[in-house]
Amino acid sequence: MTQQAPHPMTPQDCLVAIMVAVSASDENIRTAELVKIQAAVNMLPVFADYDIDRINFVSQTVFDLFEQEDGLDALFGLIRDNLPERLNETAYALACDVAAADGSLADTELRLLEEIRYELNVERLHAAAIERGARARHTV
Repeated sequence: MTQQAPHPMTPQDCLVAIMVAVSASDENIRTAELVKIQAAVNMLPVFADYDIDRINFVSQTVFDLFEQEDGLDALFGLIRDNLPERLNETAYALACDVAAADGSLADTELRLLEEIRYELNVERLHAAAIERGARARHTV
């Protein structure tokens, strides 16, 4: 019996990667976005057993992929391969929260959110509710 190699990314790594990607999408990672990522990892049940030290590894993976021509496609490939479908809406919600964390949405963030919605097959009505919730949580 051959033993299968472990996944390069855990489902939690995928969630972190999506949050980091949204933060980095406008080429300006803001403190509010980093705080939002840290808070999500520290507080949400999906991250209960997550090794917080992996955030640096996952972040560097995202940054490395963003430097490549087809890096975004590669990132979505990793996410599709390693994120269970049941966490797709969670991933989108986390992405929206990070995008809204600094109080403004750049066009690049909006385009990436649209791409995430498409790649993760998040239904439009569900996405609208998730987006509205993020907007409500981050309005000043």
